[in-house]
Amino acid sequence: MRIFLVTALLLSLTACASAQRLDAAGDVHTLLVSIRDEDQATFDAHVDRDALKQEISARLTAEAKSPKVDKSWQALGAILAPAIADIAGDALVQPRVFHKVAESYGYKAGQPLPNRIAIAGSLKAMDDGRVCATRTKDGPCILIFTREEGVWKLSGFEGDISTLRIKL
Repeated sequence: MRIFLVTALLLSLTACASAQRLDAAGDVHTLLVSIRDEDQATFDAHVDRDALKQEISARLTAEAKSPKVDKSWQALGAILAPAIADIAGDALVQPRVFHKVAESYGYKAGQPLPNRIAIAGSLKAMDDGRVCATRTKDGPCILIFTREEGVWKLSGFEGDISTLRIKL
């Protein structure tokens, strides 16, 4: 009897995580369409701009202070990095910039976007209620989504910062 209860509990938790991923997948699909179409209004509705900008800014600042950077440049980087990162954060949180991120996932121009079920398969439920997109089934989180006011919004980027480039 105990095994039955434990199994039932595990199955119900899995179902909740699957429902959460499927729910998020609809908004992730909408975000992908906005990136493809460079639809700024829809992109903005599906992005937590402040959270994403803050994360990108913090990562750029940390890279400027990194031991990889020559010591003579670290002091200058420590002074200028927060302001540069703030400006860069504004410039980088745009649909055209996330074209490169989408391409790194295999979404090329002219190809149809995956459907909601396929997207749900690439999402992973996180312990804190958020979901993240991974490149591979057991891979690390790249894009993080948080549910806010009934909408799953892109709220974090843990991918390679060099993929965030401004298309001129």
